[in-house]
Amino acid sequence: MSTAQLLKIHADVTVFEKDGRPGGLIKCDRVKGALYHRTGGHVFNSKNEKVLSWFWQFFNRNEDFTKANRNAVISMPDKTTVDYPIENHIYQLSDDIIKGFIGDIQKMMTQPSTQPHNFEEFLRQRFGETLYRLYFQPYNEKIWNNSLAEVPLTWLEGKLPMPTISEMLYNNFVHVKEMQMVHSSFYYPKQGGSQFLADTLSKGLNIQYNTDVNSIRKEDEGWVINGEHFDMVVFCGNIKQLPQTIEGADLSPYQPAIDALQYHGTTSVLCEVETNPFSWIYLPDHTYRAHRIICTGNFAPNNNPDGKHTATIEFTDYISEEEIRRNLGKMPFSPKYLAHHFEPYTYPIQNQDTKDLIAHIKKTLAEHRLYLCGRFAEWEYYNMDAAMSSAMEVTERICRE
Repeated sequence: MSTAQLLKIHADVTVFEKDGRPGGLIKCDRVKGALYHRTGGHVFNSKNEKVLSWFWQFFNRNEDFTKANRNAVISMPDKTTVDYPIENHIYQLSDDIIKGFIGDIQKMMTQPSTQPHNFEEFLRQRFGETLYRLYFQPYNEKIWNNSLAEVPLTWLEGKLPMPTISEMLYNNFVHVKEMQMVHSSFYYPKQGGSQFLADTLSKGLNIQYNTDVNSIRKEDEGWVINGEHFDMVVFCGNIKQLPQTIEGADLSPYQPAIDALQYHGTTSVLCEVETNPFSWIYLPDHTYRAHRIICTGNFAPNNNPDGKHTATIEFTDYISEEEIRRNLGKMPFSPKYLAHHFEPYTYPIQNQDTKDLIAHIKKTLAEHRLYLCGRFAEWEYYNMDAAMSSAMEVTERICRE
């Protein structure tokens, strides 16, 4: 939608949408009076001033949104909570953990550092063995459903906390609250959640809803989609679909690598929960499979039905309703099941070669005036603001050419 809004200033734009409404991963429903984020719980902010300036052209910041500070905690196995991020709040933990962390700091300061080769090595070297085993290992294993030694650092570049030893010590001594992350503060619609964003950004666009695109065919200097002729195409779908969909640009050399691209899905569960003041609750406890509670009921009063408090609970990949209910019985904040939705593609996972692969495919397709944009088109772990930035880059390239 961002790409279409940016391009419609320069050209006639048609958007093909498989579903009956806009939104993709940010769609919301109403379930028993509660606002339900079907996949996650989406809020907006950005450190990219260009994105912010563009975004606020479509909304009235004061009338349409509330602004909140992130109030995130970690729920420990004993059901106590520790403020997030954990490395800033060691002083809230037990004496034994504090002593273990101090010992880790001493080792980290005296032992020569080596270059980490994977996510596990990075976490151990950056935060020490005590925090690794207490939080970083169990929490991330639940998210990625994989050995952390097999998660490459290239994929997580720019997405990881990078505090130095001095910063961790200082933050604990003076009790610094984390305000440097993009979503340390965020904007959230007063009505409709992230569906409001999608509905607003879709206004004024020529969108063909409930439309499958089974063929993107090169013809002369342009493309034919569902019998309509276009000068160029911006593909915002899943790159795994492209080799079977596209005709006239040979992607067969890339087919095995595209087929091998890894990903995770998400099962998002709408629940009634105990009243709490939090925005996100992270869950390292391995006695249940959920890895976080997104307290969407706290984002806007309108999100909750009368007298109830709701949240979205995330599980990696597919989990049945029966298993969901078993897990909820073991979790903190007494979650009660209301609804769930499984989305098969939510987290693209890169390996050491993925960025080069996508770059080569982009170059090949751009020669035919077909461009990739978006989380699964580019196989990048984009938030909304990063997707908007990608749309800007694609639009600028098209306008130059």
